[in-house]
Amino acid sequence: MEVNLTDWLGDNAWAIWLSLALLLSVAEILSLDLVLIMLAVGALAGTGVALVAPELWWLQVTVAGAVSVGMLLLLRPTLMEKVRNMPGYRSSTAKMVGSSGVALSRVTRAGGEIKVDGQNWTARPYDSDLVIEQGTEVEVYEIDGAIAVVYPKHDQLP
Repeated sequence: MEVNLTDWLGDNAWAIWLSLALLLSVAEILSLDLVLIMLAVGALAGTGVALVAPELWWLQVTVAGAVSVGMLLLLRPTLMEKVRNMPGYRSSTAKMVGSSGVALSRVTRAGGEIKVDGQNWTARPYDSDLVIEQGTEVEVYEIDGAIAVVYPKHDQLP
């Protein structure tokens, strides 16, 4: 007796849900943003419904969606707060402090543009009287909102 994969998957929707949960879990390991794992839990809930009520595909989708949204809205913010309060945690902008870059344009108190780690940032010098010429190697002193406060890398700070 020959088994058609499409027919088998149609009769065993749990396998599709379980595969989706596994793929989302692996993707979460690569991204580490605590979103895909919430969707994976929703897919696991869909797996459970598919095992109990294999004919009710609409219920599977509804339960998977409701569990995913519930996890994203209720659990993820709590987990993210715990992660941010862990000792040694630094946000991506905080990690930029001390990074080197290059001035893409003249940087004055009115503004300028730098490139750090492949990203372009609006910048201003740490000293309002300082002018940093285009092409000068700079170091990030601090992040002020969306503006990098910089100084020439080979100059000393006061």
